[in-house]
Order: sequence, then C-alpha cells, then structure tokens
Amino acid sequence: MSPERTREITDIGSRAVGQPEQAESNGQVVLDEEDVLAESGEPRVEPQDDDAEQAPPRSWRTKGDFVGLAVVVAAVVVASLVLWLTSDVRNTVSQTGPSEITPLQPVTAMPPTLAEVWRAPNGASPVPVNVDSVVVTGDGGEVVGRDALTGDVRWRYARDLPLCSVSTAWGRVFAVYHKDTNCSEVTTLDTASGKRGPQRNGDAELGTRLLNEGSHVLVTGGTYVEVYRRDDLVRSLEYGALRAIVNPNKQPRTGCTYHSFAVTGGKIALIERCPSLDPSDRLTILKPNPEKSDEPQVITTTVTGETGARVIAVTANRVALAVPGRIVVFDSETGSAVGSYPVDVSADELAGDPPGRVASTFTSTANTYWFTGSKTVALSPVDLNPLWTANDTLGPGTTLAGRLLVPVEGGLKVLDQVTGEQAAEIPVDRGGHTGPVEMATEGPVVLEQRGDTLVALR
Repeated sequence: MSPERTREITDIGSRAVGQPEQAESNGQVVLDEEDVLAESGEPRVEPQDDDAEQAPPRSWRTKGDFVGLAVVVAAVVVASLVLWLTSDVRNTVSQTGPSEITPLQPVTAMPPTLAEVWRAPNGASPVPVNVDSVVVTGDGGEVVGRDALTGDVRWRYARDLPLCSVSTAWGRVFAVYHKDTNCSEVTTLDTASGKRGPQRNGDAELGTRLLNEGSHVLVTGGTYVEVYRRDDLVRSLEYGALRAIVNPNKQPRTGCTYHSFAVTGGKIALIERCPSLDPSDRLTILKPNPEKSDEPQVITTTVTGETGARVIAVTANRVALAVPGRIVVFDSETGSAVGSYPVDVSADELAGDPPGRVASTFTSTANTYWFTGSKTVALSPVDLNPLWTANDTLGPGTTLAGRLLVPVEGGLKVLDQVTGEQAAEIPVDRGGHTGPVEMATEGPVVLEQRGDTLVALR
C-alpha cells in the first residue's frame, strides 16, 4: 500500500474516534476552535440542546411555607401587642391646652371678705402649686392645670402610676411618679399648655419633695438625695447611699440619715445624723453642682452639739436651725455658730421630720416666715434672727396687697410684715377643717391647702 494511501486511512480513523482535526495551510498546523479555547485556559462551554427539558423552579407555596409564614406573622403581632400594652404611650393621657396665658395682676387693696370659689383634690402636694395664673393640682396619677379664677381645666396629664410629688421650677411643672420601688419617673410639663417637656428616671425616695435652688432642683430623701440641672435635667449631684456605686469611697460619710433640707442659690443645707460618727446632729452645706455628680463638694460641715435640730432657712451667709426653745444661726461659709435666740417652740413640735423633710415656711421680699406647729415666727431676711411671733396660727401664711395673711381658726389674720401688728381679720368657713393650712396667692385668688384638698378663695 502506498504511503499516501496509508496516511489517508489514518486521518479517517482519527476523525472517527473524535481526535481533533488538523489542517495544513502553507506548512502550518491550524487548530479548530475548541482546541484554541482549551489551550488559552478559558472554560469550555458544552453545547446546549435547546430542546432539552429543563426542571421547573421550586414553588414556595406549599403547606409548610404557609404554616411558617403564619407563625412569623403571629409572633410579630403578639410582640407588637405586648409592647403596646406595656408602653408608656398607652398608659399615658396627655390633653394639652392653649399655649397663651394672661398673668393675673396682683391686687393693691385687701378684700373685705373671702369666700370659696372652687376646690379640687390635691393629695400629691402639701402646698399649693401655682404660677402665671395657672394652679396645678395632683391626685392619684393625674396632674391638672387649672384656671386660677374659675378652677376650669386647661390641660391634663395622667399616668397609670401614683404620684409622689408635684412642684414647679423655672416656669415648668414637675410631676414625680412612683414606679417600681421608688419615685423614679420625673416629667416636666409646660405650665400654660401641659405639653410634656424633658423627662428623666431618678432614684428619689417615697415622700420626696422638690426644692428649687434657682438653677437646680433638689430631690429630698432620708438616705439618698439627688439634684437635677435646670436645662436638661441631667443629674448634677448624688449624695448618700448611692444605688449603683461607680467610683467607691467618694461620699464623705456612710451610714448617715437626713432629716431636713433648705436651699438657696448655690447652697443646699441639711441636717445629718450619723450615730457611728457623731454625738449630735451635723449641719452640712453642699454645692448643688460639683465637678462630678458622685463626688459631692462640701462647703462646710459642722457637728452642732444639738439634737433634734431642724433646718428652717438658709441664705447666702446664714443658716437657721430650730431646736427646742431656740433658733440657732450658723455661718453658711464657715459652719461656726453666730447667734442663738429664744423661741417658744417645744420638743414635741420638733419631734420627727417635717413632711417631705422640709420645714413649713414662706418667704416674701420682707421676711421668711416659719410655722412651728402652733405659731408663726418672722425671721430677718439678712441674719435669720427672729423678729416677731404670731401665736395660735395654722400655717406660715402668704402675702396679699403687701400684707401678711396668716391662717387661724375661723379665718385669716391680716398682719403688718414689719411689726407683726394685726390690721384686720377676714372670716373664712373651712367646714370643720382644723389642721394645718398652707397658703399661696395668684392675683386676687387666695389658695388654701387643707389636707388633701386645695381650696380657692376670692
């Protein structure tokens, strides 16, 4: 067989077994397309048969899919319902009123008579709460802003929690609610409209009172007190038995209890009793705004040598303490005693702590008036020494038309603020109430807090 015939047969066999066919062109070997792709390293794509049957995509619409979807939807609905049922939004009622108010003008002449014009329950505060022609009452879990003249409701704010205290500072209303084990929920409300403002969670004790220092609010307590800053209610001071100690050994004393408080600009005065440290009551003056809130800055602290003492007033330079039979005045910068004045006040009247650990007082431009429990004592606004005493009273009183109104059995005595002399007496029917009476005025309206009820007179 000739060589040419042999090569032809070989080429035919190679094509038959699928070997790549090579072509000679001008003495060079030319590869077909598949071989070029294989040598270049690119992936080889097998030809597809367009007529081949493809598997359909899996459908999610099975019974199991529907069951799983239903479980997820139910879980979301239940979680949303639980969140709504337990949320503050559901458990809060906020009915706001007009934002404009017209302040009532003070009266210049004493009215000849006063009679009740409206009353409202006010168990959340031992004193009248009023500002800018609005009188605020708090009872149960509800705080109400009322028109001072008529008692009509301007706005209402309520929680499903009991109130601990209601007060005012800087033209705002403060509502403190009892949550969990203490008075931990603090809410501010616009006086005119009742619109909710800044809020915070605190650690105030039950029975707390709020005292306005000017730029800060003190929240009183028996073993722990705290102070909030004016602008944003940030806590500026913690004093006493801290709930969560971040920096240990920063409190000046431990194991002490607190029994009365008074404030003035830049100063907080309190009586401490530390049985393991001191033989008698301790008077401490604190700054309301130390550099670190849990590191109190003490201006002065003094073991007084007195027992059963009560802070009744503090000024920029003086602090007055009531003890049985006397008023003792201390320098608020050095802590040294600077005066002692006899006052007819008994140990029984000073027994225990005053409500909210705050003495019953009223301060006017002329004097500070302290109610002992049976009489009203006028203190000098400069030195806090006693000036005169009104006997058989029911409270510290308030001012109207430049005179002091002091509650007594059956009415109000009208007294000269400088001399204490009686100028008149206005009868008031209190319907059998004989207990203490705390007072305030708003324009021509005279407010009396009688137990858990606020009564407006005009």
